[in-house]
Amino acid sequence: MGINKNMNRRDFLKVGGLSTAAIALGSTGLFSLSDSKALASPSAAKNSFRGYGPLVKDPGGVLDLPQGFQYRIISEEGGFMADGRPIPEKFDGMAAFPGQNNSTVLVRNHELSGNTKYPVIGRNPYQREHTGGTTALVVDANRKVREEYVTSSGTIRNCAGGATPWGTWLTCEETLEEGHGYVFEVDPSDPENNLSKTPIRDMGAFSHEATAIDPATGIVYLTEDAGPSYFYRYIPNDRSPRIGSLQKGGVLQAAAMEEMSTDHSSDFYTGQRFGIVWKDVDPEKPTMEAGQKGCIPFSRLEGAYFEGGVFWFDDTSAGDNNLGRVYRYIPATNTLELFYESTESNDLEMPDNICITPWGDLWIAEDGGGTDRIIGMTPEGETYVFAENRLNDSELAGPTFSTRGDTFFVNIQTPGITFAIWGPFARKNAGRQRQMGHAAPPAQYAPKISDKLSAAAEVEGMSNLEAAAFQRHGTPIL
Repeated sequence: MGINKNMNRRDFLKVGGLSTAAIALGSTGLFSLSDSKALASPSAAKNSFRGYGPLVKDPGGVLDLPQGFQYRIISEEGGFMADGRPIPEKFDGMAAFPGQNNSTVLVRNHELSGNTKYPVIGRNPYQREHTGGTTALVVDANRKVREEYVTSSGTIRNCAGGATPWGTWLTCEETLEEGHGYVFEVDPSDPENNLSKTPIRDMGAFSHEATAIDPATGIVYLTEDAGPSYFYRYIPNDRSPRIGSLQKGGVLQAAAMEEMSTDHSSDFYTGQRFGIVWKDVDPEKPTMEAGQKGCIPFSRLEGAYFEGGVFWFDDTSAGDNNLGRVYRYIPATNTLELFYESTESNDLEMPDNICITPWGDLWIAEDGGGTDRIIGMTPEGETYVFAENRLNDSELAGPTFSTRGDTFFVNIQTPGITFAIWGPFARKNAGRQRQMGHAAPPAQYAPKISDKLSAAAEVEGMSNLEAAAFQRHGTPIL
């Protein structure tokens, strides 16, 4: 059934014909998808590699989850912030930070451009005529919002971004409009300060999507959502982990494949060898220079996440069926790997935002225009569905976990809804997080390559995932 964007949550539940009991629960934004026995069941937590079982139909018709899990709607567009203004529209990328008294502070993007019903209106905007920006939610230990406020404003299409190791949020503009297309640093504890309206120009002016920082080196990795897209890194002049260090300038580079000389020979090998190199690009025209310098062209890069020494990112419309791919780049070995490419929409359709769970699984939010889901992949090679958006065809966005690992937060973009989800999540496991970065992908997702190419990769000391990455970008090792 369709939903009027002007209809509030309570009205929607009434129109949906739910029972009186369900409506009473709906007025608090809380639905339980299990009975008390299921809530106490430890089996899913002990066997996280098997996922959490089949989804249970949500009586509210909003979000299906596995048995034992429940959600609370903690924020909706058109509601009210602490200062009485309406909550802006178009919820997108998000990150969670520890707050006082066991609270969680969420920083959330709003992918807005021009005239909008609920704009982000701030005291200290970058450019007042533009309606994008970020908000913050202070969520207490009971998963209820205690405060909601603007953290930055005056930007355009704040799509994704990434958290910094020092507790700020890098919000990215997905636009090529003059004067925009930058990254801004947002401090949730000091909202709308001068830093929030100062673009980090050396990070480049392009259609930004997401960022992630290698905490060991301070290098920032960035994705571009355009056609073609390029994979960038920013090497700051000041790599100290503190607020404002990224503003002190740095070098922007794009990834390329470079042929290297070799003395090897083989029946399957032509004498060519390729490796990843990084080429400096002008931050004022990085896309043009990346193309001119022969950097790797991707289709449309989206989500990014750094965990366990590995940078994960996805290409949402790549592949023969335009269903998407997930890559991982390992800085320590300078290795680019194609982790998987989807061939069936039922398996995975158009991956967008991604994260690594506290226990080490890869979670992917779909943006396929249908019934979008959260797909989980494990180091053991299993896959599972954790959630399905049943409300409409709008994308899921901003998946992130509380620092304690007991609450999962995610958005529906339109109408804007932020969920807090909890249940028998597996415990934190740093070793398993690292394992995910080096495990082979699930067999059904692994890129398919010929025996001949696999043999050539073995001669070169490459994995099949590396060889597949080269082959998909026009530089086969055969």
